[in-house]
Amino acid sequence: MTTPADRKYTTEHVWVQTEKDVVTLGVTNYAQEQLTDIVFVELPDIGRRVKAGESIAVVESTKSTSDVYAPVTGSVVAVNEELVNHPEKVNESPYEEGWIVKLKAPSVDVSKMMDAAAYDAFAAKQS
Repeated sequence: MTTPADRKYTTEHVWVQTEKDVVTLGVTNYAQEQLTDIVFVELPDIGRRVKAGESIAVVESTKSTSDVYAPVTGSVVAVNEELVNHPEKVNESPYEEGWIVKLKAPSVDVSKMMDAAAYDAFAAKQS
């Protein structure tokens, strides 16, 4: 699966796509492959305020449980309700249907995040 070039990536294997002051995020293809079959996603409440680096969601697989960390500070404005009944969407479509949460972030600094090529190189070193 190709790493989309239209977003940024964190060392915690979270992808970030910004549109004005709304940030959509999810876990990368590398992350979902490491987790294997995802069976549950714990979503945050709408309106919850989170700080960058704080756990915002939990992804549980048949192999392990992993926190998803907010890459920016903001308020939760949407969650992917589809994941409640279909957590496998994170495995099947991590960059599209498997998005996890949308944050309204007054200021988004993606300058320290990786582009797709840098993330691919980073993930290759993790294997």
